[in-house]
Amino acid sequence: MFDSPLSASAYEVLGVAADASDDELRKAFRTRLRETHPDTGGDAALFVRVQHAWELVGTATARAAYDRGRGSAAPDPEDGDISAGWSAPRARADTRPRARSAGQPGGWRRERYLDLIREWVGRGTPLEDPYDAQLVRSAPREIRRLLADALAEEATARTVADLGMGFSVWHDVAAARRGGSPDDKLDHIVLGPSGLYGVLSEDFGGPIGFRRGEIVGPAVPGSPVSDLLGRMRTVARAAGVRFSGAIVVLPDADVVQQITELGSMRGVPVVVAGRSALSTVLRRGVPGARDIGGNEVFDIRTRLDQTVRFV
Repeated sequence: MFDSPLSASAYEVLGVAADASDDELRKAFRTRLRETHPDTGGDAALFVRVQHAWELVGTATARAAYDRGRGSAAPDPEDGDISAGWSAPRARADTRPRARSAGQPGGWRRERYLDLIREWVGRGTPLEDPYDAQLVRSAPREIRRLLADALAEEATARTVADLGMGFSVWHDVAAARRGGSPDDKLDHIVLGPSGLYGVLSEDFGGPIGFRRGEIVGPAVPGSPVSDLLGRMRTVARAAGVRFSGAIVVLPDADVVQQITELGSMRGVPVVVAGRSALSTVLRRGVPGARDIGGNEVFDIRTRLDQTVRFV
């Protein structure tokens, strides 16, 4: 799990200064565990975030990597340069069969982030590293949100790619509705043996809850599930296809349960999944979704290839 550009720093979650000693860090961790433990009346979501904060800074190696601005608990050898911070991941040298992919995951939001961070810093000011950790954390929330969502989309793309050649995925699909924003898009469309899914990759920067089939929380803008279903409907009409279900992917630290079924909305079953549970959901399928197999897979793939436009 990466440390989100939107979230409080690991030190802030633990309630210590960034230069706290190892002993101070351990004491703070134990105190915060007691305070947030659900068995003693604490908040389960906060309890998870405290544990994640400890993963990020609880060992000398992890803390050194975190302080360099990498934003993850430990280096991932598949990410390429471990000092890359929040920059775009490098292509991996991998000979395994990959899912069929089209479009650039997170591309639109990364471009918007780069434009706005340069504008915020000042066009005449040199900007050596737009992904510098201190710069990112000091930027306005709306700018950090763009980067956080780009990272979320890239993480989903890696998960889907690892599912293998039985899956196809389209990223950053244009889904503008009449009267809507030209920037409306569907983060991912995933086609596989378990069905055809519209997928939203999000990072709201904190724990979320649910109300009447919708995602809610202090930092949750609008109606993300309703918006996702509307964009799926736009694409479905244009391509002449029928979606099997909708999936919202969130950081593991922001959900209490890794898989939450929201039921059927507008005739479409909806699931909210923690990032680490996404591959399981896509392989098994969303409960209530219709399996797709045989020639139907090729027909749907052809229809989408012919009609999908990218933002």
